[in-house]
Amino acid sequence: MNSVASLTGSHLRAYQAIFQHPVAHNLRWNDVHALFRQLGQIEEEPNGNLKVTRHGQTLVLHPPRTKDVADTDELMALRHFLERSETTPPETKPAEAQWLVVIDHREARIYRSAEPGSVAQQIRSHSADESARHAPNSQDFSRGQEKPDPSGFFEPVAGVLNGAGKILIFGSGTGASCEMDQLVAWLKRHRPALAERIVGTMVVDEHHLTEAQLLAKAREFYANARLSIA
Repeated sequence: MNSVASLTGSHLRAYQAIFQHPVAHNLRWNDVHALFRQLGQIEEEPNGNLKVTRHGQTLVLHPPRTKDVADTDELMALRHFLERSETTPPETKPAEAQWLVVIDHREARIYRSAEPGSVAQQIRSHSADESARHAPNSQDFSRGQEKPDPSGFFEPVAGVLNGAGKILIFGSGTGASCEMDQLVAWLKRHRPALAERIVGTMVVDEHHLTEAQLLAKAREFYANARLSIA
């Protein structure tokens, strides 16, 4: 079976759409089936259902009623199946897993590992959606006249991080307008146990770094942290 790290092209886009927040509304069933064939095994049953098997986990897909995944419960079932069927390397205990969060005002990208090829789970901020809808009045929006509740952005981020071990956060600035600092402050206030897992924060020029370079920086940070402890 192929790993998530090996996904490219339409398979990678379908995987990211399944984990997108807010939920995607243009995810095609054909793309989902192709993704599952790439990651696991699909068996067609006599009644027309498709049984997907991956790492000992199974999911039964009924014949789709529409060309797109239109039901939120169906999308959640796809997401939970992918999460259940992921495997953790035997040498890595969950408490020791090294996670990376790359966050700005538009989205948070959450990597469950800093290893090369890790695929991010993307969570879009409500401000990004609102700014797009208020494009003619974007200047007023940027001045804070329509400031959304940060919990609407940080709550789903915290939900994903519940399974994290060590957490490293990358951001693109500092101060009150920096989402990285806002997230840390929000976690300390609303999720103190989760905030204690944060091992560091770093300002990076994320827009000029590739995903591979971001992950390399994270590995470098964790390696240096181990050396300083030793």
